[in-house]
Amino acid sequence: MRGLLRQLTRTDVALADDLAQETFLRAYKNIRGFRGEARFSTWLYRIAYNCFRENARRRKEFVGIDEEQLQSERDPQVADPGLKHDLMYALSLLPLHERSAILLCCQNGLSHEEAARVLDIPLGTVKTNVLRGREKLKRTLAAWGPD
Repeated sequence: MRGLLRQLTRTDVALADDLAQETFLRAYKNIRGFRGEARFSTWLYRIAYNCFRENARRRKEFVGIDEEQLQSERDPQVADPGLKHDLMYALSLLPLHERSAILLCCQNGLSHEEAARVLDIPLGTVKTNVLRGREKLKRTLAAWGPD
């Protein structure tokens, strides 16, 4: 959970840790609400993503509203590629909806259907976000490669 939240928050470690703690507190309080319709990890990811979204709303940073602004933002903590792996930096450049889909499906092993449940978006949207995000990652990483 912490790894996913750190990448969603663009490596804001303190915020990610706070959100992870909130996630596990909510899971503990609502464990009886787990119906078993999906994997337990999918249920936890959904709680974590909801915590992230609620925090972003409180900070007036809800993502997905202004994609151009999100793409142009860069996290000063990862501005130096020597400090972070190129892939992590390239991921941080993606709009949140694409980054979230890639992190859930590619890094955390959720199926597209499970990611759709976590993100509360249609299955086709998840597939599109993963596809577009991967293409953007390929272009970004290729641009940094040797000539």
